[in-house]
Amino acid sequence: MSTTQITAAGKVLKVLSTFDRERPSQTLSEIAQRTGLALSTTHRVVTELAGWGALEREEDGSWHVGLRLWEIASGCPRTQILRDVALPFMQDLYEATHENIQLAVREGTELVFVERIAGHRSVELVTMVGARFPIGSTGMGRVLLAHAPRDIQEEVLEAPLRAWTPHTVTNPKTLRAQLDRIRREQVFVSDRQLSESTVAVAAPVRIGRTGPVSAALGIVIAAHGAARAQGLREPLLRAAYEVSDELGRRAHRTD
Repeated sequence: MSTTQITAAGKVLKVLSTFDRERPSQTLSEIAQRTGLALSTTHRVVTELAGWGALEREEDGSWHVGLRLWEIASGCPRTQILRDVALPFMQDLYEATHENIQLAVREGTELVFVERIAGHRSVELVTMVGARFPIGSTGMGRVLLAHAPRDIQEEVLEAPLRAWTPHTVTNPKTLRAQLDRIRREQVFVSDRQLSESTVAVAAPVRIGRTGPVSAALGIVIAAHGAARAQGLREPLLRAAYEVSDELGRRAHRTD
């Protein structure tokens, strides 16, 4: 599609889509290059977005996402209720472990981290709130994949799987067996799959104790403390059950 055929809304979306975790700040020329729009068109769209508050200009002349856009995104119903319900239980879990506590949801074949609690002694992570990863890359992602529709599972299993570390499971047959085990055992220990410095313990969050899986709750610890992982299974599963129960009660009240 040529730029003359792109609607005004399409141009706005093109500009916004150039910003991500790897490119949080860009010059006007960089935005134009990445969108394929003319520099004059890019300038007009960026100026309009800045006037509304979706983009903000830095002192060096580059642009970054504005507070107004964050305010709108934070009201997403899918994650707002989930985060409101889960956060108190995540705080309890953090107080009991003093480790990274994360909450993620599935979108297509990706997972998106929507909440995190970490202390200054928690191991440093490559993930963060708002970050996206292929769903098969992380322990929480594999929990979500294990409970995803069959067509999503097959799409992931049939595509090449990235080896993030030497320990990453990329063999489809092995991963399929792993997904079966996750469905049976509920709690999954992910050993250095995304980072060689971390081990994750993950469990599904449902809408009601036996309802559909809506998210994954996880604890991430340093790999040198991996022996602790088994002891975290019970408190994690208990917290996941408590979040699931509360989500179920809220869903019932709105029926």
